Amino acid sequence: MLLNGYLRAEIGADPPGRGTSDSRGAVPGSTFPVFHRAVPRGAVSVGTPPRSRAFDAARLRAATARRGSYQRTVPEEVLTGGPVLTFAADGKVTSHRIPRNTIALTFDDGPDPEWTPKVLEVLRKHDVSGTFFVVGRMAARHPQLIRRILESGNEIGVHTFSHPDLGSHSTGRIDRELARTQLVLAGAAGVTSSLFRAPYTSYVTVLDDRDWAVTRYLGRKGYISTFIDKDSEDWRQLAAAKIVRNAMPKAGAGASVLFHDAGGDRAQTVRALGMYIKEMKRRGYVFTTVTGALSAPSAVHKAGTVRLWEGRAMVAAVSLTGAVMPALNVLLLAVGAAVIARFITMPVLAAWHHRSRNRRSWTWGPPVTEPVSVIVPAYNEKECIAHTITSLAASRHPIEIIVVDDGSTDGTADIAEAMKLPSVRVIRQRNAGKPAALNRGVANARHDLIVMMDGDTVFEPGTVGELVRPFADTRVGAVAGNAKVGNRNSVICAWQHIEYVMGFNLDRRMYDLLRCMPTIPGAIGAFRRTALVDAGGMSEDTLAEDTDITIALHRAGWRIVYAEHARAWTEVPNSVGQLWRQRYRWSYGTMQALWKHRRSVVDRGSSGRFGRVGMPLVVLFQILMPLFAPLIDLFMLYGIFFFDPVRSLAAWASVLLVQLLCALYAFKLDGERYRCLFLLPLQQIVYRQLMYLVLLHSCATAVTGARLPWQKLRRTGEVDAPPRPRVVTGQVPGNG
Repeated sequence: MLLNGYLRAEIGADPPGRGTSDSRGAVPGSTFPVFHRAVPRGAVSVGTPPRSRAFDAARLRAATARRGSYQRTVPEEVLTGGPVLTFAADGKVTSHRIPRNTIALTFDDGPDPEWTPKVLEVLRKHDVSGTFFVVGRMAARHPQLIRRILESGNEIGVHTFSHPDLGSHSTGRIDRELARTQLVLAGAAGVTSSLFRAPYTSYVTVLDDRDWAVTRYLGRKGYISTFIDKDSEDWRQLAAAKIVRNAMPKAGAGASVLFHDAGGDRAQTVRALGMYIKEMKRRGYVFTTVTGALSAPSAVHKAGTVRLWEGRAMVAAVSLTGAVMPALNVLLLAVGAAVIARFITMPVLAAWHHRSRNRRSWTWGPPVTEPVSVIVPAYNEKECIAHTITSLAASRHPIEIIVVDDGSTDGTADIAEAMKLPSVRVIRQRNAGKPAALNRGVANARHDLIVMMDGDTVFEPGTVGELVRPFADTRVGAVAGNAKVGNRNSVICAWQHIEYVMGFNLDRRMYDLLRCMPTIPGAIGAFRRTALVDAGGMSEDTLAEDTDITIALHRAGWRIVYAEHARAWTEVPNSVGQLWRQRYRWSYGTMQALWKHRRSVVDRGSSGRFGRVGMPLVVLFQILMPLFAPLIDLFMLYGIFFFDPVRSLAAWASVLLVQLLCALYAFKLDGERYRCLFLLPLQQIVYRQLMYLVLLHSCATAVTGARLPWQKLRRTGEVDAPPRPRVVTGQVPGNG
């Protein structure tokens, strides 16, 4: 007998399960009508047992009592017909019964590496064939079992990829479920299949409106929907004899019978299967596949070349993922725990820091009024140097300005001298690098309090005064200021702006309270001369001289604090190439500094505080977490393709939401406008991956032991004056 619509699946150019719309009007993304259900429906993991007939009947009665016409769109001939449904090109449905004295053995939820081989052995022993409705992600993990099923003369059917309740999902999700399973079958055994069985829908007698909508949709795509006549209920872990009794049809009646070869302990299923086959043969029954029972050609087709290779790639990817998944799971849990702990801890500590430092009663001690030496190392800064000096000249605190020209070839020193400001001294030297320029400036400074800044940075008039205020406490050896992005006119600069605001208003506040500040930023930092001498001055041993001197100051016993109201506006890279060079130098230099001061972990007393507290935090937050944070994105992508896209995206979005809340609080603390935060999702997708690659590059360089020269970035001079800061209620600039 030729099944209606079968040839469409057999010879169509668009094989069943492809996730695109077809010529029969299927439109991916549309949704089925939603009707009340007595039992909530949703995606369930592979191996969850199907509902029993009694359960389905009870569900139907309850729903009908509440809604009335629960099956109003399901044709009567379907509800009273056989377990196999096919559809003609015009959408007409035909119901097919299993012939008398014939059993179509069907097995759901596999393949399983333990139980499927045992089921196959029972079938081989009794010379019986069956139809295995496989779950795609199980098949992807065990492709050899798909080949073994087919080589044993059995038939393969599709049972979706991740075993969801299709009646609760859109056609787009249905298309993806089937397309992925078809790809797995192609990759595992070079075949596709037109047979389909929906999870959680066993009997045609209890088909409801949503199930029927799914069945019709798949029928238009060329699928043969297969239901059952008898449920062995082996999923209930019954004794073998009970399983056999449940699977018995009425005398002489043909039946499509449901067993399971996965989803739990199937020892009783295997035992019952042999008993069942013997008993039914004794009663005169024959066993065959679903299509064999209906005298139709096999529903298993040879896969096309393109689909074959796509499938092989998919199976290989799943196999690789499965091999590394245990380790990845452990890493993901560790990274997730660290991320959550950080997101919880930082805002709490930042709030504590903000409240304590902005109390009207807070004070560092007597006002610091002594003059300050401001050192500006400059190498080819012609675009920026005039803006930098002009901003310093407007300082309300008494200062001298020392510009150390480190062998510039663009006339930087000439520009500084041409300004003819009485408080500015220009010192020229042969190119020797930034640490040498800073040490030269310290050696020529007239005052004991020294501020260091970059040649592409501008200060507000009150910045120097705010920066040196903590020196009223004689224990303070250095102060880190608040560096802010001055050029925000591009997406990549806006991303850095978000990063700076979060870093300075969450991370640095936390480090300040824990007394383990890892870096005094090169753009804005202040030092006692005696502290610099104790730490040995600026070192050329690393590319991150600011991190190096900060750790050295910790080890010398000095306290380092953060001055949130001391703002500097700096120019950040505005191209990927420039950003890569800067962050490559920073991350590699940080690794160098950590390695140089590795013995701080065994230092005793206050000098060992950074080694005991700061260094582990820096390694965790600046190296390990950025290295493994992409695991969150990888698991999100894995979930989209192989599990539930909605839930995977929701989980990823929840992490993003937590980050957004932290960013909102950081922006509030810093008095920044929130408008650029709409770029945060894109920052997480693009910028974070870029920083991940930079860190990998730095790690590779660190492993090989290569040394990098000091790298000069191209500047534009965009930051010519500090933007006017917003007034934030509760902040008391200058208090203390």
